[in-house]
Amino acid sequence: MALCNRSLSAGYARLTSISAHEVLHNNSSIFIRVLGDTPVRISNAHRNFSTQKPVSSRKAVTVINDDGRVGWKDLSAGEKAARTTQQSFNLLLVLAGVVMTGGVATLLYLEVFSTDSKTSHFNRAVGRVRSDDQCQQVLGDGKKIRAFGEASWNKWTRNRPIASRTEKDKIGNEHLYLHFNVEGPLNSGVVNLHMVRRPSEHEYEYRYLSLDVKNHQRIYLENADAEKGDKRATGKLFGVRWW
Repeated sequence: MALCNRSLSAGYARLTSISAHEVLHNNSSIFIRVLGDTPVRISNAHRNFSTQKPVSSRKAVTVINDDGRVGWKDLSAGEKAARTTQQSFNLLLVLAGVVMTGGVATLLYLEVFSTDSKTSHFNRAVGRVRSDDQCQQVLGDGKKIRAFGEASWNKWTRNRPIASRTEKDKIGNEHLYLHFNVEGPLNSGVVNLHMVRRPSEHEYEYRYLSLDVKNHQRIYLENADAEKGDKRATGKLFGVRWW
């Protein structure tokens, strides 16, 4: 009996001594082998999770919160559909922006930078007025002559758009009309411009360019009708051409 008790005590001591134990793991249980003895089963509840994949804690990818950080292969079918929808929408926005930018660029070219734009014709007409000797006599120094749109009593709204219009006659000629104001150190006046472009031509020709200043005679910088009249009268005497 004493011998049996000593064996049990020795076995218990070996069981509780960590340094004398060998821990064996498998997929379902943990065993402790007492050196030199039969393995003793401790628990069936403990499992080895070293071979299991960790559970992902990321948020589900949606159309709103997708930032592209999650790889395509890691997305579920629904998340892939959400990303495809988001990228398609972004592509449509980019295409719409490109179309709008192209439209604005085209409008700027036709209205401002093109040689046939109203702005270009206005700038050339202002340059003609500033450099003309007769205009300088009634308006003052050409460098101090300013041009602007319709006159207004409010100085903050003085630079209004230039009054202009285009129309086409029965035979297909395009007519351009400009009307703007000029002001110099001596006087102020109104400039009227009429240009014509025939169907077979690419550039406008002056019909007339005139300056009207109060209490002064109208000044013509261009007058196609008067030039035609002079050409018709040349070489005629009493209405008969002699050469």
